[in-house]
Amino acid sequence: MRLELADYLIILVYFIFVIGVGFLIKKKIKSSNDFLTSSRSIPLWITSLAFISANLGAQEVIGMVASGAKYGIMTVHFYWVGAIFAMVFLGVFMMPFYYGSRARSVPEYLSLRFDEKTRGLNAISFAVMTVFSSGISLYALAKLMETILHWDFDISIWVSAGIVMVYTFLGGLTSAVYNEVLQFFLIVLGLSPLVVISLHDAGGWDNIKSLLQPEMTHAWKYMGNANDNPMGLHFMSLIFGLGFVMSFGYWCTDFLVVQRAMIARNMGDAQRTPIIAAIPKMVMPLIVVLPGLIAITLMQPALASKGYSIPTTANGELDYTMTLPSMIAHYYPTGILGVGITALIASFMSGMAGNVTAFNSVFTFDIYQSYFVKNKSDRHYLLVGKVITVVGILISIATAYIAKSFNNINDFLQLVFGFVNGPLFATFLLGMFWKRTTSHGAFWGLVVGTAAAAATHGLTVAEGKGGWIAEWYTIKSGMGQAFIVAAVSWTFNFFTTIIVSLFTKPKPDEELKGLVYSLTEKPKYHEQKWYLRVVPLGLLLLAITLLLNIIFF
Repeated sequence: MRLELADYLIILVYFIFVIGVGFLIKKKIKSSNDFLTSSRSIPLWITSLAFISANLGAQEVIGMVASGAKYGIMTVHFYWVGAIFAMVFLGVFMMPFYYGSRARSVPEYLSLRFDEKTRGLNAISFAVMTVFSSGISLYALAKLMETILHWDFDISIWVSAGIVMVYTFLGGLTSAVYNEVLQFFLIVLGLSPLVVISLHDAGGWDNIKSLLQPEMTHAWKYMGNANDNPMGLHFMSLIFGLGFVMSFGYWCTDFLVVQRAMIARNMGDAQRTPIIAAIPKMVMPLIVVLPGLIAITLMQPALASKGYSIPTTANGELDYTMTLPSMIAHYYPTGILGVGITALIASFMSGMAGNVTAFNSVFTFDIYQSYFVKNKSDRHYLLVGKVITVVGILISIATAYIAKSFNNINDFLQLVFGFVNGPLFATFLLGMFWKRTTSHGAFWGLVVGTAAAAATHGLTVAEGKGGWIAEWYTIKSGMGQAFIVAAVSWTFNFFTTIIVSLFTKPKPDEELKGLVYSLTEKPKYHEQKWYLRVVPLGLLLLAITLLLNIIFF
C-alpha cells in the first residue's frame, strides 16, 4: 500500500483536530474532578456514544475482524450473547448503585460497600489490565503502520502514543470522551464502504455460505460438540464463560466503560447510557465481524481471481490480526484509503485514550489518594492525575511489545479480561444483591478467584500458550481457553465469598443503604413516553437480540 498526498492530508487533519479538542477543553479544566471525572456534566447522547466507542478500540475493530476470519460467524456471540444482555442489566440494575453512591470510580464503590483492602486489590488489578489493553491498541496501530505503510514499528509507537498523551494531558476525561464520539463516526464511515465493496466482490451472503464450511456461517448449529466448531466450545461453555461471566464482568464492572455512564448529568441519563449504546452495538458485527468472513471467502479457490489473501507470519501461518488492514490495502484507492487508515487510527486512539483516562482516575483516587497522600489540595491531585497520564502512556508502550507474541490480539485481550473481570463480577453480584456479603468474603473471593484463573491458565494449553505449570488439558482455541479461565475464576470467587462471608461479620444495614439492592430506593420514572424508560427499552432490545440469534442460528 502506498499513501498519496491526499491520504496524508486526511490523516494530518485528523491529528490536528483531536489535539485541537484537547486545547479547547483545557480552558475548562479547573479541578481534579474536571480532569478525572468531567464533574458529571456530559449530555446523554455524548455519554452513550462514548460508552460504545470506549470499547470500539483497535483491539475490537482489528481483533474482531481477525476473529471473524478465524472463527467465523460465531464471533457475533461477543455482541448478541456477550454484550447486549449485560449492557441492559447495567442500566436497569447497577447504575443506581454506581451513580447514587456518588463514587468516583468502581474501586471507590467497593470501598463503600466493603473496605479498603478490597478496593486496593481491585484498583491494582484494574490498573494493570488497563495498561495492558492500552498497549494492545498501541501495538495494533504500530503493526498496521509497519505492515501496510512500511513505517518503522518503533517510531509509529512513540509518535502515536505522543498524540494521545497530548490531548488527554490537556483535556483529561472530557477531551477523551468528545474525541471518542468523533472516532465512533470515523470508524463507521471509514469502514462501511469496505463492507459494501468486499461483500459484492464475494458474491453476497448466499455465496459466502456456499463457499465456506457450514460451521463458519452458523452461530449456534454446531455448538453441541466442542470439536465441531472453530472455537472449540460447547454451547454451555459459551453461555456461562462469555455470556455470563466475561460479559457481565466486563460491561458491569469494568471502570473503563462504566465511567462513561457515571459522568452523565443525572441518574436517568446514567441508566439510559448503556441501554442506548446497545442499539449501535447490536449492528456492529456488520462492520467488525462480516469483513473477516468475507476475507476467508475471498481466499477460496472459486474466488482466486480476486487476488486477495490474508498475510502470513514468518512461520507461514495466517496473520489474522492483519485481515482488516490488508483488506483496506486491497480495496481502497487514494483518498478513500486515507479515510480507511484514519478510521483505524481513530480506533486505536479511542481504545488507548479510554484506557489511559480510566487508569489515571483509578490510580489518583483509589491508590495514590487512598493509600499514600490523603490530605493534599485539589490542585495537588490535579497535578498527580496529569503526571499519571504520562506514566500510563509510557507503561502502555512497554506492554505493546508483549502483544507481539499473539497471532490474534482479541484472544490475548479476552484472556486478560478472564483474569480480572471474571472474579470481579462474582464480587459485585454478591455484594449488590446479598447484603450478608462481608468485606473479608469479598477480598478473599477476589484473591482465590484470581489464583484460580492463573492455575487454570497454567494447567491448560491452547495454540501453544499456557501450560506453564503442567500440560494437563488441551483446548482447541485461545478464545476457548479465555472463556474457561473466566468461568473457573468466577466460580471459585463466588463460592469462596459465600463461605467466608458466612463465618465473618457483615456491615449493619444502616451502612449499606444505597449500596445493596434490597436497601436502596428504586429510581422513579416520570416520563410519559415508554421509550424513555429503561425497563421497556431494555426489554425491547433483548427481544431483538434473541431474534438475531434465531435468524443466524
